[in-house]
Amino acid sequence: MRFLRIFRGNTAASLSEAQQLRAYRSSGDVGVLGALYEPYMEMVFAVCFKYLRDEDACKDAVMQIFEKLVVELRTHEVEHFKSWLHSVCRNFCLMQLRARKTFVTAHDIDNEHDETLLIATGPEEPLFYDRQFDALEMCLGTLQTEQRMTIQLFYMQEKCYKEISEETGFDLNKVKSYIQNGKRNLKICIERNGRE
Repeated sequence: MRFLRIFRGNTAASLSEAQQLRAYRSSGDVGVLGALYEPYMEMVFAVCFKYLRDEDACKDAVMQIFEKLVVELRTHEVEHFKSWLHSVCRNFCLMQLRARKTFVTAHDIDNEHDETLLIATGPEEPLFYDRQFDALEMCLGTLQTEQRMTIQLFYMQEKCYKEISEETGFDLNKVKSYIQNGKRNLKICIERNGRE
């Protein structure tokens, strides 16, 4: 994957990720961001390939995601860059598929987080329909505050139970309960509102 190696030799790579994020946020130097992004480009390509299944589209996506980071990292404070970047990639690809109105089956995606986030009801059914994206957004708003917060932190920001407990102040067992109940309520709501 030679096309990925565009930031070699940048001195910003010797800084820690946190230092690189701060340096980029304060300076806007794309070289600093490139040095931060470069070690993750193969991961980004792999995540994109999992969804898009097209090498050229994935190469384009790697660069488009970098362009997205150029803007977003100037305003977003990110603590765990790798997990945040993984979420950005996944969401980018899902939006690409949505724009193409392409369907992905649950069999195609083996990651439990992906399946439960978009709620597949059977192995042969498409993982999502165009209307289900709208239903997901609407249904998130119907959840109790605690369920919505924990679902978003767990699935969209990929935080673990312990991190969610520390961030929200909720008891660890409550966090697990909120996520399970919220997931169940989301599934019911999406099935009711997201079908053709």
